[in-house]
Amino acid sequence: MIDIKKDILWRVYLVYFGILVFGVAIIAKIVYIQVKEGAELSAKAQTQELKVFDLEANRGNILDKKGSLLATSVPIFEVRFDVSSPHISKAQFNSKVDSIATGLSMILNTSKQKTKKDLIRARNKGNRYFLLVRRANYEQLKQIKKLPILRNGKYRGGLIAIQKTRRAKPYNELAARTIGYVVEKENLYVGLEGAYTDVLTGKNGKMVMRRINHGDWIPIHDDNEVEPKDGLDVVSTIDIHVQDVTESSLLSELIKNEAFQGCAIVMEVSTGHIIAVANLRYDSTDSKYKEIYNYAIGESIEPGSTFKLASILAALEDGKVNLTDSLFTGEGYTRYYSREMKDVHKIGNGRITVRDAFEHSSNVGISRIIYESYKEQPSDYIDRLYSMSINEPIGLKIKGEGIPQIKHPSKKKTWYGTSLPWMSIGYELTITPLQTLAYYNAIANNGVMVKPMFVSAIKEGGAIIEKFDTEVINSQIVSQSTVDSAKSLLEGVVLRGTAKRVFKNSPYSAAGKTGTAQIAVGGKYNKRNYNASFVGYFPADDPRYSMIVVVNNPSAGKYYGGSVAAPVFRDVADNLYSTIIANEYNEGIASDIIELPLPNKTIWLNDLKTIYSDLNIEDEINFPTTGNWTKASNNDDVLLLEEIAFNTNLVPNVVGMKAKDAIYILENAGIETTISGRGKVIRQSIRAGKAINENTKISLQLGNY
Repeated sequence: MIDIKKDILWRVYLVYFGILVFGVAIIAKIVYIQVKEGAELSAKAQTQELKVFDLEANRGNILDKKGSLLATSVPIFEVRFDVSSPHISKAQFNSKVDSIATGLSMILNTSKQKTKKDLIRARNKGNRYFLLVRRANYEQLKQIKKLPILRNGKYRGGLIAIQKTRRAKPYNELAARTIGYVVEKENLYVGLEGAYTDVLTGKNGKMVMRRINHGDWIPIHDDNEVEPKDGLDVVSTIDIHVQDVTESSLLSELIKNEAFQGCAIVMEVSTGHIIAVANLRYDSTDSKYKEIYNYAIGESIEPGSTFKLASILAALEDGKVNLTDSLFTGEGYTRYYSREMKDVHKIGNGRITVRDAFEHSSNVGISRIIYESYKEQPSDYIDRLYSMSINEPIGLKIKGEGIPQIKHPSKKKTWYGTSLPWMSIGYELTITPLQTLAYYNAIANNGVMVKPMFVSAIKEGGAIIEKFDTEVINSQIVSQSTVDSAKSLLEGVVLRGTAKRVFKNSPYSAAGKTGTAQIAVGGKYNKRNYNASFVGYFPADDPRYSMIVVVNNPSAGKYYGGSVAAPVFRDVADNLYSTIIANEYNEGIASDIIELPLPNKTIWLNDLKTIYSDLNIEDEINFPTTGNWTKASNNDDVLLLEEIAFNTNLVPNVVGMKAKDAIYILENAGIETTISGRGKVIRQSIRAGKAINENTKISLQLGNY
């Protein structure tokens, strides 16, 4: 018995001793932690309670030339519902779930029954993070916050709203491809958004936050906090009004002609600013035309007859021809080696001038000019084209520019006996619509080729911090005499040639060239696939805007550039003329008049004498003793008359005059004049003070003045 007791006591003492040792070890460890590791562990605990969060910077805006928003960042919300929150009782949920589903279906345009089933299923599964909508706008979020249970907020109502941002285009599809987008995960940088993403992207800030109950984080004051810096704004050259007109006009013609795609670009002649660029392609999935592809910039195509301008420029500059030289085109076809070339129809009696060949777009005529001039040294022709910078890409910051392909005779594998005549009329070479526009614009700009521009400035907080000036690609693509000849040819196309019908009765002068190019399908040309184009500028006598229109694969029976593309040019040009150019002319004329001392009107002196004679007051008037024209003004209620002498070398100001007087003055000055309307002259197409030359033509609009 005693032995058993001793054995038990021994065991008790052993356990006690073990516990004592373990307790002492714990106390020692506590002391060690407090003394040796306390500071380190306290710091670690602090870091677990604190976290640095990014403060997202706003992406900069893209603006049109007048400040309208083309692209901006707007808030969106990912909205979730803690359906299994302990603060929402089962009875409360069951009584309100029908009302919640009804409200959500109305706000989000979803099925009420499906929404209700999903909510009940999520509740039964204990879902604490059920997705209601991934991309709600602010108005939708406000309505969701008014629904039963959810109106109680985050904790008592289970509403979770996570704010994000998305990129919005206020004008939807207008210039959408040019404005572009960025998808960093896929390395997609499209349009202005992609080209200027470094400018538009701001710099995120930093904020220290502390974890509190329920796992939430609240900001705390910290000297190391960094405020986010928003991105800068990009001011584009696009005029959204002109863009709207251009896109609408192009869309109308694409639909009418059942075309696959098309583009239209409008550019300011002197600056190179692109004020409109429309790209529309047919989408068979929903039978609509959309801005899917930037055809104007990215598609390098055989231009066809619009390239004839470059050929004529080369021949004129090299002294190979004069515009009055005679050509034999016969019945409108010829042959180079075994390959036949045709005109659309016979021109005249088969004996035409160089001017006729261009204005009526004769393939036979233009090809013969180039072939006969350069067949011995075809490299001279190509080198002349190269000297006009036609073979070089523009060098746009926007990605995806097509590379022009104009081959050289030194490349024996790609140069054929027929290459020279076919290249002369725009085949066996490729160039983008924008590149074509650039050299036509150079003619309008007296030989100076400027770089097309899509962005004019960078702004920060409304203040311009960087401004982009016009860049010159080629200071003189050809001599001024060749430019003058080219201008007369392009005007002739509109007055007498292939675009005559489209510009009939136009209140302004225009210049340009039609183009109709067959499209190679499977390496072969056919009579079903065409590119129809028109490129030029207006007003011809004072070029302000240049424009190109290309309609790809029209299939409703018409495929000529003059029938399919030129109407878009005319429609846009009419709008620009009526809303911008004519108003500026009138303002300029009014400004010229205001500089005179209180002007009244210009009148034929003999008519004035007759009027005053009929009123029996001619003796009270001091008439000028010389000249045929006078103007009347008031000076302290005293009528003053003074002689008006018109400078025969400058366009006179005839606004306010009777039609017969205006025509008399203008035609005596050698200016061909056309009128429209009735009454007195209220507008003249050429501003007063412009120099007169032998080709000056003016249009007068009459009305009540």
